[in-house]
Amino acid sequence: MRQVLKTAAIVLLCLLAVAAAFSAGFATHMVLAESRAASHTPSQQIVLLDSTQPDEEEAGAFAVFWEAWHLVKQHFLGDLPAPQQVAYGALKGALQELHDPYTIFVEPANRELERDEHRGRFGGIGVWLYQRETDRRFILKPQPDGPAANAGILEGDVLVQVDDVMLSETMTVDQVAALVRGPVGTPVRIVVEREGRRLSFTITRQEYQTPSVEWRMLDDQAPHVGYLRITMFTERTGAEVQSALQEMRARGMEKLVLDLRDNPGGLLESALDVASQFLREGVLMYEVRRGGEEKSYPVRQGGTAGDIPMVVLVNGGTASAAEIVAGALHDHQRAQLMGEKTYGKGSVQLVFDLSDGSSIHITVARWLRPSRMPIDGTGIEPDRVIVPTEEQRQQGVDALLNAGVAALIAQAP
Repeated sequence: MRQVLKTAAIVLLCLLAVAAAFSAGFATHMVLAESRAASHTPSQQIVLLDSTQPDEEEAGAFAVFWEAWHLVKQHFLGDLPAPQQVAYGALKGALQELHDPYTIFVEPANRELERDEHRGRFGGIGVWLYQRETDRRFILKPQPDGPAANAGILEGDVLVQVDDVMLSETMTVDQVAALVRGPVGTPVRIVVEREGRRLSFTITRQEYQTPSVEWRMLDDQAPHVGYLRITMFTERTGAEVQSALQEMRARGMEKLVLDLRDNPGGLLESALDVASQFLREGVLMYEVRRGGEEKSYPVRQGGTAGDIPMVVLVNGGTASAAEIVAGALHDHQRAQLMGEKTYGKGSVQLVFDLSDGSSIHITVARWLRPSRMPIDGTGIEPDRVIVPTEEQRQQGVDALLNAGVAALIAQAP
């Protein structure tokens, strides 16, 4: 399941923004508490009963919170946050008492970006957006031939309003990005400042896709060797991988390098689909829940690359769902792992959408590899440890890819 705070963040609204809760990697089951969210293809559905009403014990325990906060309201020297931010802060503080870095609360703007990330597509207007450090104002740079550029937005325009929302210096790039994004084909009205004037534009959002897969044939290094990189596991990844494999096979691919470096994870279902492309039978992973309840996930039928010799590239940024794929291929002796030890994030979070558009992610289980070795906190050791040198990085030499190709060439046909 699913980041990084920067002083000056840059978000490409026509590309994928990384949701702020998951720099360490994630894999999720989508569990949605409201029917309005059912279009997000949940892997499970849970009905929450009376979840908004505290019981007597809970209400009594929070009496001291309100006692203290009312004193703050009466005596604090500075400005007070809005009631919603007080509630968010209290919830975040409560979750910290669980001492689990993956059980988190995600505010509405970041939750919307997270949904876009998992879908692999979103409705946008085609602009770069960044927050200027000097005055915290939001600056636009339109993508050539995008909706914003065609509407007349110019580089350097200062965004001051989105629909009926006036922007403030306290807002974040993610919050503004979520305002600009929306359903494909719907209009958004933005107001910009340019040379002392305010100009209003109504722009229709168009679909932008964010591919999670890159592929190519490595004919310049070795004939018949394909290269497949997965940057993240989204709703689109399974189909993208299948298409890439078909294309590479048509071009004569006989061996494959699967690159999972710096893949933070993503959707569990997509990871299982991808792993099943390269296996014919067996268990992909085990899931162990509270009380020791265990569930196995078998290989899914329909894989098209179960016979292709392959190596898998990993490093310390290979996490969560990516570790599931790497671990399954390794434990079934399907591929040699090369690179550096993986991150070690092997827990399961259920994602509950809340009534105001925010969400809560709750750790409910741990994963085990097919060998029943844990992932969480331990990571996966590669078969061959290869750590790129600083000199190789500066020279742009991909030593690990080169080693992977060499290992495939050395394999008997």
